[in-house]
Amino acid sequence: MSKITIIISGGAIQDEFALSVLDQYESKRIIGVDKGVEFLYRHQIQPEYIVGDFDSISEEVIRYYREETNVPIREYNPVKDASDTEIAIRLAITLGCDRMIILGGTGCRIDHIWANVQSLEIAKKAGVEAEILDSCNRIRLCSEEIRLRKKDAFGTYFSLFPFGGEVENLTIRGAKYPLTHHHLLPNDSLCVSNEIEEEELVITFSFGTVILMETRDE
Repeated sequence: MSKITIIISGGAIQDEFALSVLDQYESKRIIGVDKGVEFLYRHQIQPEYIVGDFDSISEEVIRYYREETNVPIREYNPVKDASDTEIAIRLAITLGCDRMIILGGTGCRIDHIWANVQSLEIAKKAGVEAEILDSCNRIRLCSEEIRLRKKDAFGTYFSLFPFGGEVENLTIRGAKYPLTHHHLLPNDSLCVSNEIEEEELVITFSFGTVILMETRDE
């Protein structure tokens, strides 16, 4: 059974929340990504790998890992064809994992957030369950039936967005705003900010992939 991989990326990290996630898993592989390594350094957490172009990490931190640890470091030219987080996702798949959590995958840079959401498809195609997680959001890609018990939901709200094309026959049961056989288009905002009302939420569709966001206010 392969370990869960937790990727610490370079976006916004709420230290207390991130530490609570790490504490949930006794057996885990940690990959530090560029500026996300500073979080690991602050809390004296040793990753198994470090990747990135290191254009945003402090020189003191990367020098420490280069000179005082045996952590493998994979450094890339800033002029490259993939984001640092994508590189970490591909490394995690190569090393072997069934599940991955990306911390530091959100923040003020919307372009970086969207790139990270798109990169979830790399894990999905490899058969790896992957999610982007912060203190207010849990983001996943789903292409089959979704069942979510209200007591296990990450937040008060959930939203659905089509990913990569249209979603056919979308049906939502157990929610405040149910839906039956809806054809969800890429420009359709109908499925934003719904709520689970019954014990279990059930989402089905006959074709397509959705971005599922479970969200809550701070």
